[in-house]
Amino acid sequence: MQQTEILSLADIKVLVDTFYERIRTDALLAPVFNERIQDNWPQHLEKMYRFWQTVLLDEHTYFGSPFMPHARLPVAHEHFTAWLTLFTKTVDELFTGVKAEEAKWRAAKMAEMFEAKISHVRNNPLNIL
Repeated sequence: MQQTEILSLADIKVLVDTFYERIRTDALLAPVFNERIQDNWPQHLEKMYRFWQTVLLDEHTYFGSPFMPHARLPVAHEHFTAWLTLFTKTVDELFTGVKAEEAKWRAAKMAEMFEAKISHVRNNPLNIL
C-alpha cells in the first residue's frame, strides 16, 4: 500500500476505519471494545473521525471529554500497549510525514494519560476526576 500524508478528513477516515477494523479482531482488545460499543460502531467511528480531525487537522469538529467514557473500562497496561502498537502499525503502514508522526506521538501521550487516570479512578473510587 502506498503511503501518503494525513491531509484531509478522508485520510482521517482511512486511518480510523483501518485501525478499528484491527481492534475489532484483536484477541485482547476486541472483547473490551465490543462489550462497550456493542452495535454502536457507526456512531463510535463518527466520533473518532471528529476527534482526530480536531487533533490533527485543527478543524474543530469534536466537542467533548474523551476520558470519561473510558474511566471504568476493565483494562490494564497490556491493553494500552496493544492499543498503541496497533495504532502505530496502522499509521506506519498507511501514512508518512509530519501529521503521521504527530498522530503517533499524540496516541502515545493519550495512552499514557488514560492509563494513569484509570489507575487513579480505581485507587480513588469516590473521586471520579
